[in-house]
Amino acid sequence: MQYLKFILLFLVFCCGSAAADVWKWVDAEGKTHFVDTSTSIFTWMEDGRVFYSDTPDHEDAVAVQLVWVSKGTLDAKDSADNSSDGNAFEGETPEQRAVREDEEAFYCKRATEIYDSYKNAPRLYRTNDAGEREYLSEKAAQATLDETKSKMDDLCK
Repeated sequence: MQYLKFILLFLVFCCGSAAADVWKWVDAEGKTHFVDTSTSIFTWMEDGRVFYSDTPDHEDAVAVQLVWVSKGTLDAKDSADNSSDGNAFEGETPEQRAVREDEEAFYCKRATEIYDSYKNAPRLYRTNDAGEREYLSEKAAQATLDETKSKMDDLCK
């Protein structure tokens, strides 16, 4: 019985420390989310809506890539967003900050590359279920460009 109590206490402390990290991920619409768990997250789009799950329950579900942001909690991340510095999270070491900033720069660069490729493409298209191209109308293409620019701006703050 003593061993069981010890194991339970050990698990509580281990789980508590594992949840003390902040991770970020980007959903199918390009929105950035912050979570305090490294548990797998799956996302997919259906009928223009985004769905999330901790299990791959849908045939189009893909695992999101969780990117470590910092030690701390989501509350610390929120307060850091409102701090005068704006770049450091509470409890974040200079090394952790450098890693986070490198990752943010990577995502900004990738979003910029995608936006530029859309902007410079002769025509934008989507691939239908049969694998064929469906070209977007001018209005839909402009809406896609605007949405992509917005996502790029969010990632390149």
